[in-house]
Amino acid sequence: MDNNKISKINKIFISSLNLGRKTNLTKLRYTDKNWDSVAHMHLIAQLEKNFKITIDPEDIIDMSSYKKALEILKRYFK
Repeated sequence: MDNNKISKINKIFISSLNLGRKTNLTKLRYTDKNWDSVAHMHLIAQLEKNFKITIDPEDIIDMSSYKKALEILKRYFK
């Protein structure tokens, strides 16, 4: 995945989960205080809208960390 996509994903995570710009995203997990079920659905909606993709329900459920999200999203950018 190219740096432009990663940068865009980072911005979406930060805005969707109301995080500070200096947040270490690589340690971010679904169990963190800012990432609840409502924020998760907002995050998914923003990813789909900004990248013009439809994320499969199984992938939505599996997206349990920032690292896992990158792994999943790579499949949509082939």
